[in-house]
Amino acid sequence: MVNGSATMKHRVVIDARHHMLGRLASIVAKELLSGQRVAVVRCEEIALSGGLVRQKMKYLRFLRKRMNTKPSHGPIHFRAPSKIFWRTVRGMIPHKTKRGAAALARLKVFEGVPPPYDRLKRMVVPDALKVLRLQKGHKYCLLGRLSKEVGWNHYDTIKELEGKRKEKSKVAYERKKQLARLRVKAAKTVDEKLGSQLDILAPVKY
Repeated sequence: MVNGSATMKHRVVIDARHHMLGRLASIVAKELLSGQRVAVVRCEEIALSGGLVRQKMKYLRFLRKRMNTKPSHGPIHFRAPSKIFWRTVRGMIPHKTKRGAAALARLKVFEGVPPPYDRLKRMVVPDALKVLRLQKGHKYCLLGRLSKEVGWNHYDTIKELEGKRKEKSKVAYERKKQLARLRVKAAKTVDEKLGSQLDILAPVKY
């Protein structure tokens, strides 16, 4: 990502599909601290190195950690993928200072791609992509599947909503391609009709 006054005003939307959890979190944390507003979508598709059974056992050990006398005081164990990612980023930010709290407030996280982010351009972070960072043949699991195993109840709902969104997006993309073809065809027809008159109009074109 490029930092600059013009960039800071707009929220950067990151498609988290098949990004490594820790690497993506560290890059997002640095951007937040520099003043960038960031939205991360499709958190259920984030990848963790290590198989599902290993990650599930680690998370179940984490769930047993609590305050002995008053468990509601913490630690708070999130089950939703977006909140797990949010907590990971929080651990990389000095969130108890004013600067850190302001940085964390600039972060938005979502499962799936809710409106209005489904109509915005989404970016990837090459430094955190699984295909570039995880060695070939190594086991990995997706955060959404892990969350389902440890108590998140909306895995199937998000999957269904994402399927509907993709169908709608496919129709819109086909329509966009059709309009582009018609525009090219119309421009060619105009060029053929005008013919020699284009040479006269050429000097006055901007």
